[in-house]
Amino acid sequence: MAILKLIPLLVIIALFSFDLGVAHPGFGFGWGSNGPNIGRTFSSGLFPQFYQFSCPQADEIVMTVLEKAIAKDTRMAASLLRLHFHDCFVQGCDASILLDDSATIRSEKNAGPNKNSIKGFQVIDEIKAKLEQVCPQIVSCADILALAARGSTMLSGGPSWELPLGRRDSRTASLNGANTNIPAPNSTIQNLLTMFQRKGLNQEDLVSLSGGHTIGVARCTTFKQRLYNQNGNNQPDETLERSYYYGLRSICPPSGGDNNISPLDLASPSRFDNTYFKLILWGKGLLTSDQALLTGNVGKTAELVKAYAEDESLFFEQFAKSMVNMGNIQPLTGVNGEIRKNCHVIN
Repeated sequence: MAILKLIPLLVIIALFSFDLGVAHPGFGFGWGSNGPNIGRTFSSGLFPQFYQFSCPQADEIVMTVLEKAIAKDTRMAASLLRLHFHDCFVQGCDASILLDDSATIRSEKNAGPNKNSIKGFQVIDEIKAKLEQVCPQIVSCADILALAARGSTMLSGGPSWELPLGRRDSRTASLNGANTNIPAPNSTIQNLLTMFQRKGLNQEDLVSLSGGHTIGVARCTTFKQRLYNQNGNNQPDETLERSYYYGLRSICPPSGGDNNISPLDLASPSRFDNTYFKLILWGKGLLTSDQALLTGNVGKTAELVKAYAEDESLFFEQFAKSMVNMGNIQPLTGVNGEIRKNCHVIN
């Protein structure tokens, strides 16, 4: 009789387990995972094994596309890293940056920090198309951005990290948010700290994530002010090392040439390393916001610049943690948002 009484209970447990798997495609209990974080959930509701059963090939597909794209154009790695950053700082990591203009959407692509500047959409589209063939409407565009940022870092020689997944895609975008929430290249240290603090990020996050500038380039329009009129007195930024200053002047004339480019890290522009911080110590940070980490005299950012310049492994460790922190900014989970079929338009 005791066994008979147990049967209904076992049926209920079995049904509950089935419902859990359906409600959360890819719900992983850590099976087949490596490392100490097996089955660990994150405060944002995201977890690394989200696609373990619903689309186990997801990361492999992402990496295959990235390898080809970055081999063709090494600058693509920096573009994809930046795309994730610009997405997360505007209404959270929800792929709103990918939405095109429509009757109901004012695209973030037209915002000042993004217009004629952000790239990598075609790579995201290729990843999405391949995932849709294998796992239709399972992997979100927001998670593709996060996976592409991690993969791009790794393929450039940088660290990897356990990436929480399960973000869903927004049905809205915020042009105004993109114009006001993305830190400007001429930001002061206090501006930077304030904008990061609003997103729940601290000084370690600010300095380590700025280290993403170890790869990629910037247009003259983002640093020309430093060369000719830094403080409204028609004088250059006095923190610029002189030979570096003259080199930049040859690339960026006083008028015109706004779309000419210079590497953010002139020593190793395609390799993810800690040279960016060494250059800042030598007065060779490209953007005002780069050099301000050292010269701003607020908090402990200068100490962190020096620490990361001395110890690349310390920088890599903190960068990985900070990428997870940034990726946890206001994600849409559960029944919020949607899984877009096409990353450029809502379903």
